[in-house]
Amino acid sequence: MIELIENIPANVLGFEASEQVTANDYETVLIPAVETRLKQHDKIRMLYHLGPTFSGFTSGAMWDDAKLGLGHRKSWQKIAIVTDLDWIKSAIGLFEFIIPCPFKVFANSQYANAISWVAS
Repeated sequence: MIELIENIPANVLGFEASEQVTANDYETVLIPAVETRLKQHDKIRMLYHLGPTFSGFTSGAMWDDAKLGLGHRKSWQKIAIVTDLDWIKSAIGLFEFIIPCPFKVFANSQYANAISWVAS
């Protein structure tokens, strides 16, 4: 499941992932929010929190994530990813070369720091 994060700086688009994330989550929550933001701004600062109950992505969600990221390659200004999952950190490291903007991975205990960093 993906939900929008409320009460974060206005220049940051935030998402909280919990349990299993599906293509439907991307298609009904994440993608529409990104598309709406891009109608208002040329670039997006994103906070993506894969919280303690997050259990993984379906293959459809991974496909939608790749399409969104590559389809809007020049639209990302800064990305903060918050997770304690080593496999996520490793996967991000493998794809670091195609991430077209500054990004940083934070532990769940550094959530407030992630928000400050991505908003600045």
